[in-house]
Amino acid sequence: MKNFFISHKNPLLVVLILILAGGLFSYQRLKTSLFPEITFPKIKIIADAELQPVDQMMITVTRPLENAVKQVPDLHVVRSTTSRGSCEISAYMNWNADIDLSQQRIESQIGKIRNSLPPGVNISVEKMNPSILPVSGYTLESHTESPIALKKLATYTIKPFLSQVDGVSEIRVIGGKDKEYWIQLDRQKMSALSISPDLLNTVLTQTNFIKSNGYLSDYNYLYLSITDAIIKTKTDLENLIVSKKNNRIVKVKDIGEVKIQEAVAYTRINANGKDAILVAVIKQPNANLVDLSAQLQEKIVELRKILPKGVTIKPYYQQADFVEASVKSVSDSLLIGLVLAIVVAIIFLRSVRASATILITIPITLCLTVMVLYGIGYSLNIMTLGAIAAAIGLIIDDAIVVVEQIHRTHEEYPEEPTVNLLKKAIDYLFPAMLGSSISTIVIFVPFILMTGVAGSYFQVMTNTMIITLVCSFFVTWIGLPVVYLLLTKDAASNSVKSVVHQVHQQNWVYYFIKKPWISYVSMVILAVIIFLILPRLETGFLPEMDEGSVVVDYTSPAGTSLVETDRMLKEVEKLIIKIPEVQTYSRRTGTQMGFFITEPNTGDYLIQLKADRKRSTEEVISEIRAKIQASQPALVIDFGQVIGDMLGDLMSSTQPVEVKIFGNDQDKLKALSKQIAALIGKVTGTADVFNGIVIAGPSVNIQPDFALLAQYGITPGDFQFQVQNALQGNIIGNVYDQQQLTPIRMIYPGSKQFGVADVSKLQLFLPGGGVVPVQHLASVAIKAGDAEIKRENLQSIGVVTARLESRDLGSVMADIQKEIGAKINLPAGYHIEYGGAYAEQQQSFKELLTILAASSLLVFSVILFLFKDFKIAFLILIISLLGISGSYLALYLTHTPLNVGSYTGLIMIVGIIGENAIFTFLQFKESLKDKNVEEAIVYSISTRLRPKLMTALGAIIALMPLALGIGAGAQMHQPLAIAVIGGFIIALPLLLIVLPSMIRRLYEDK
Repeated sequence: MKNFFISHKNPLLVVLILILAGGLFSYQRLKTSLFPEITFPKIKIIADAELQPVDQMMITVTRPLENAVKQVPDLHVVRSTTSRGSCEISAYMNWNADIDLSQQRIESQIGKIRNSLPPGVNISVEKMNPSILPVSGYTLESHTESPIALKKLATYTIKPFLSQVDGVSEIRVIGGKDKEYWIQLDRQKMSALSISPDLLNTVLTQTNFIKSNGYLSDYNYLYLSITDAIIKTKTDLENLIVSKKNNRIVKVKDIGEVKIQEAVAYTRINANGKDAILVAVIKQPNANLVDLSAQLQEKIVELRKILPKGVTIKPYYQQADFVEASVKSVSDSLLIGLVLAIVVAIIFLRSVRASATILITIPITLCLTVMVLYGIGYSLNIMTLGAIAAAIGLIIDDAIVVVEQIHRTHEEYPEEPTVNLLKKAIDYLFPAMLGSSISTIVIFVPFILMTGVAGSYFQVMTNTMIITLVCSFFVTWIGLPVVYLLLTKDAASNSVKSVVHQVHQQNWVYYFIKKPWISYVSMVILAVIIFLILPRLETGFLPEMDEGSVVVDYTSPAGTSLVETDRMLKEVEKLIIKIPEVQTYSRRTGTQMGFFITEPNTGDYLIQLKADRKRSTEEVISEIRAKIQASQPALVIDFGQVIGDMLGDLMSSTQPVEVKIFGNDQDKLKALSKQIAALIGKVTGTADVFNGIVIAGPSVNIQPDFALLAQYGITPGDFQFQVQNALQGNIIGNVYDQQQLTPIRMIYPGSKQFGVADVSKLQLFLPGGGVVPVQHLASVAIKAGDAEIKRENLQSIGVVTARLESRDLGSVMADIQKEIGAKINLPAGYHIEYGGAYAEQQQSFKELLTILAASSLLVFSVILFLFKDFKIAFLILIISLLGISGSYLALYLTHTPLNVGSYTGLIMIVGIIGENAIFTFLQFKESLKDKNVEEAIVYSISTRLRPKLMTALGAIIALMPLALGIGAGAQMHQPLAIAVIGGFIIALPLLLIVLPSMIRRLYEDK
């Protein structure tokens, strides 16, 4: 490998140019997203069984489904919520499970028991992932078009038009009114003509069809014979013959009036205070969100040209704006940090060529990193970009060390040409380069032990760091010398003589190595700091981001009508529009974003805030919460942010605080839930406390007397059919109406004004043509609503949840546990578990502690293999671990919580300090050949002082934009950056004072 860099300069130059070109190409092709695309191990099953009572639903639907799901392999937890007429089952699989295969297995198990379920049960099975929520939303409004016409426009024009955009999975049309043909029956005419509703239903079923009669061959042609008896128009329906008695033909128009009406719906959609239709865009899981949003904007411009006059379509939510802003904030932090770090290098090196070498080498490293990320299928997101930004200091460190060593070699061998000195410098540094690079890379390897959503996201981050550091090593080892040669005018001579900086003897080092007690005291102080500050640190789970959007889930009192709920919410909207930070809002009542059971008195708001606001989202939430609670105290409200709630729901709970009470008696569980909710509400820092008790509205229970029904010749099915006719009518067929099916609803006039007292007086038709009131055939009673039943792993639970307000998760949970432990007496057989973000945090912290221990042992092993000296390996490990004290101090002083991000920063510090200590000790060992121990220590510190200062200052300045948390994406990495900066600050005295003092103690006999 003699003169390798000169003999292979041109081929290596071509390779470097190809890397730059490949990096730029890969960067343009990389998908942009907020988070890495990961598959969450959650499958949700929703069963709809009309309006069965809760207890009946539990016995006939929920339990059989739970038992079926429980048999699926890789199942971790199964949770269910049973309400009136529906149940929602969440199957949480193990993180290593094949989610597609698990979904197929669940569907297969459900298929086995489907025949044992009540007839008419509709079951939906869905994988839950971030793509289930809309990424874009538009409001469709008009002052000229009817709600029916607007819904038709949205469904048959806008939906297919936007579906053409590449990457769109689904276009959801929410709101508006569907068209229906209502046959409003005249009871008197029907009674006089002896026609019952069942007869009309039978006639329509037997008439309204189109069927093939078979093929007909005639004169060498083959014809398909079709009987077309479909109803195509309102006139066809009116003229449909119901019966013929005594030569009299009775048509539909003879016994009722056919009208075009809006369909019965128990939802209400509102956008910015006006009734509207929401058009929500769902993207495919692997689609590029930013590209998709850009294409949608172009498509919307085209769409506006073909919309009828008076119809407007406007965006109310654009997730791509937040994603672009987040990615841009991290990118800007990366670039600003890089530029500032290079400025630091220029100031210290005072050499244009050395600075230019670093300036060229780092983009090559970044381009090679981007190529690898593109090759393995990673996207450009805040985790990958944050990893590169966090690794910038280490990349610069690698480059600085090599450039610095080249200069040092020039000083030691002033007569030798640059070509020879390059190889000599690289050969001298290679063992330390390899050892130091491995010591920083191996600290990220144990992150494969991390599970859950934190593990999935932060493994992408640590994998990116490993890729970045490996690329940095190879570019620095092979590419940097070539760049240096290219910038050298005369490589055959020593061209650095004029800029050589002699090593200045740092005599202050003698002072510290001769007074080791200073180092001992310092080490004890740092150890005490670790043990004192750790319990006082605020703690959290995932770093929080300010998304600029607010989700408000609301529930009015059980049984509240849609009209009354709408009235209450209009009062809320008067408060929302007065908040200066609010830009737009949309409201759903009777439905929600996502895949949930939703009652008519339940719904949500999506509030988009202005980008240039002065207050944070949390501050705006606090004001809206206070105003709603003061204005509408009957509303139960819950505040969150779109992406944060989505991640919470995919993990376990959207609320960070979740207390689960396990037991068997529903009444006891409700009583305990109320007690615990009352306690949590008094804990400082909690908000939106909810006892988990959801009551369905009251019901009118009609219990038929089967003997009387048989006496009058009425079947129970016919009895129910006629009662439903009076209340909301029965769908008895469809009109084939302009390439769409329009339902036909049979109903009695005045159904909208039908009251509870009218049920008993309702006249039912007898088979012979007479009528009889309901009260002669059945008993009618009003029954209070039943509470939803929640279960986990087949056991009943009560779930109390809460949000946080101006306080960290760890301290709030500590107070909650203290209060519950002191004031709640659980009956025998009952126990409490803490879930939500707290459970995820505890699991992640246990795993991170294991990762920290494993990373420390790996660093120890690398140093031991490199120097083959147990004592020095142990010394460097101790010093590396003491660097954590700086991270703790920084977190404590800045009131930054210890979470998964900052914990990752702690682990990074161990590797960073170990890496720097390796170079110092290598220099010391080399200096021992011609110097005594003290001289060798002073020389090694003097030699490594400048690169250490450059590395520390470069890394600190490179991370400073992230540490300031400017922008939502940067906020995600702010805790990590603060932890690393704090560690770097403490690392300097550890490496410059403590390390040399301890080396002197270990080598005092030599």
